[in-house]
Amino acid sequence: MTRRKAPPKIVLASDHGGVRMKADLLAHLREKGIPAEDLGTVSTEPVDYPDYGFAAASAIRRKEAARAILVCKSGIGMAIAANKSAGVRAALASTVDDAILSRRHNDANVLALGGNEVPLSRARRIDKIRRYETAHWKE
Repeated sequence: MTRRKAPPKIVLASDHGGVRMKADLLAHLREKGIPAEDLGTVSTEPVDYPDYGFAAASAIRRKEAARAILVCKSGIGMAIAANKSAGVRAALASTVDDAILSRRHNDANVLALGGNEVPLSRARRIDKIRRYETAHWKE
């Protein structure tokens, strides 16, 4: 008999430019019953995005999380910061197809989104891939 594993934990992190989108995605994941943890920031006060990208990447590297979603104004800085950690494959996605291809062809484990580039409704559709993957995660 095949048992389903518990959903993999997802961590979310943003700088001040991604706070709104991160909060929306965090609420969306929790509504769906997907374990998710907010690594900050929680305010629009300026912060250094690498600190938050590194924190999420570290959680992936230490296997405290299976996936991460990172948000900054463009998404580029967060993706670059996260990719500095061994075992992290961060992909910047601005469309659902970008996200699908990054998982299918590049085994991306971190999704980077641009808070100024991607509408919240599209960000939720992009994240739908994680929900599918979580629902079909098997031992």
